Amino acid sequence: MEKVEKKLREEAKKLLAEKKVDVIVGYEAGTLPLTATPVFITTPEEADKLVWNSFCQHNLAKYVHDLIMANRDSQKRLKPEDRKRKVVGVVTKGCTSRSLVIHLQERQYERLDTVILGVPCTGYMDRKKLAAKLGGEDILEGSLDGANLKIKTASGEKTIALKEVLAENCLTCRINNPVISDAMMGEPAPAMDTAAEYAGVDEFEKLTPEERWAYFKKEMAKCIRCAACRQACPSCYCKVCFAEQSMPQWVGISEDPSDTQVFQFMRMFHMVGRCVDCGSCISVCPMGVDLRKFLKKLDKDCVTLFSQRAGEKIDFPAPLQDQRMDDKEEFIYSPGGGH
Repeated sequence: MEKVEKKLREEAKKLLAEKKVDVIVGYEAGTLPLTATPVFITTPEEADKLVWNSFCQHNLAKYVHDLIMANRDSQKRLKPEDRKRKVVGVVTKGCTSRSLVIHLQERQYERLDTVILGVPCTGYMDRKKLAAKLGGEDILEGSLDGANLKIKTASGEKTIALKEVLAENCLTCRINNPVISDAMMGEPAPAMDTAAEYAGVDEFEKLTPEERWAYFKKEMAKCIRCAACRQACPSCYCKVCFAEQSMPQWVGISEDPSDTQVFQFMRMFHMVGRCVDCGSCISVCPMGVDLRKFLKKLDKDCVTLFSQRAGEKIDFPAPLQDQRMDDKEEFIYSPGGGH
């Protein structure tokens, strides 16, 4: 991690000094122990703020899209010859790179708009898991010591294995190294154990339709419609969300259970072939809604039906943008088809 961090800072300084990027989106140490937060670096001197460790949770592709779109909007009133491209450097792990690929596939911006600094990822810490391990105690001090977390709370010092508190999506991550990059900041990380990637989905599929619907309703009953999942998702970038449109109105804004259910399953279906399992939505959900099970079900279906994973290959069209002459289209004749 230290070698990666050192190389990352050096590369960031060089890019900013040579004015090859306007800003670098990365991570800096958070104000609370064992945290990292997004940071926007615009001068070489600021590059020493950059960190890379197991607390770097956010999918930074969200900020890349927002920065480029904001710059594009600010240039609209200028003459074409006066418009300037904003080049964004971004610290990129596996899931972030897949989100960037999706942006490029969907023509949100050009490859020239980004400089991708690839970093090897072995997973990030889930603070909700850690809180459960500590019984909700506040962390007074904390550090990463090899494969263990050294933590001090009011009741004393504790040692917890990092693997025990890694996010669930990281434990079975299939693509933990960047699929595209302009420069890699270290050797590729070892592959994670993907044997149980769809274990939860497999169990869910064994339920009857009635039992599945009952589980969906139970989970969605927790939702308070704060839209944190939408705001954190790097694949949610519509200027006006369907949930807020009034002409036509697709879904109500009341607290009626049916409105909440419609909001959630419409958003989920927007994620077909676009969810990279970065965990952003579940990490920000204040109510602990089990969104991942449904998104992983869509992911599994996409792999099974189309042999594609979201953002895996930049030169391959997204599943719902693709047409194949050998597509059997069996779903037309037997709706459901067991899926």
